[in-house]
Amino acid sequence: MQIDWNKNPLIPAIAQDHESNEVLMLAYMNEEAYKLTLSTGYAHYFSRSKQRIWKKGESSNHTQEVKDVLLDCDADTVILKIKQNGVACHTGRKSCFFTSVMQDKIVLDQEVDTDAIYGVVDTLYHTILERKNAPEEAKSWTKKLLDDKALMLSKIREEADEVCVAINEESDEQVIYESADLLYHTLVGLGYREISPDRVKQELARRFGMSGIVEKEGRKK
Repeated sequence: MQIDWNKNPLIPAIAQDHESNEVLMLAYMNEEAYKLTLSTGYAHYFSRSKQRIWKKGESSNHTQEVKDVLLDCDADTVILKIKQNGVACHTGRKSCFFTSVMQDKIVLDQEVDTDAIYGVVDTLYHTILERKNAPEEAKSWTKKLLDDKALMLSKIREEADEVCVAINEESDEQVIYESADLLYHTLVGLGYREISPDRVKQELARRFGMSGIVEKEGRKK
């Protein structure tokens, strides 16, 4: 049985511990990710937020060694029987399935420092997404910004102006402080649109070594 990639360009891929059978995460594969998984023996996925192929553990080194691949009866979903090196979840937990709806609580503790393995920007972005999906009664500044687009946009403009003022006439420490404020509020804006900061990194990488004048002229075409 073969996957019809024309009919199903993206398929769910469930990562399951090959010894305990614990379900660790759900992601998606396109044909390229599927073939890379089979050829390398390590799980590769297609990230809908990053809009690119990613090898699980490419930044954290928490890779998934594939022991077997099981295809379902409709040939549109796969189970990867894997050996998980480190943890599976970006929150630092062993499994992505750590919230009990029935018990209304977190049932798995964080095992690793996510700032250390993913970087503070990516960790902060995922925290913002968690606030976005929090219940209405949850109170935080991030949640307030996400629920009030006009306020969010005004804060981004305000913080950008404060960075300009700091660069022009204030101390290095104040420039750093105001830049951190601007970065946070910009990440909230990215979270509002659900645009991963990885896509911004990809755009910067695309421009690397390119003249700014050439890049701007290319936008007009």
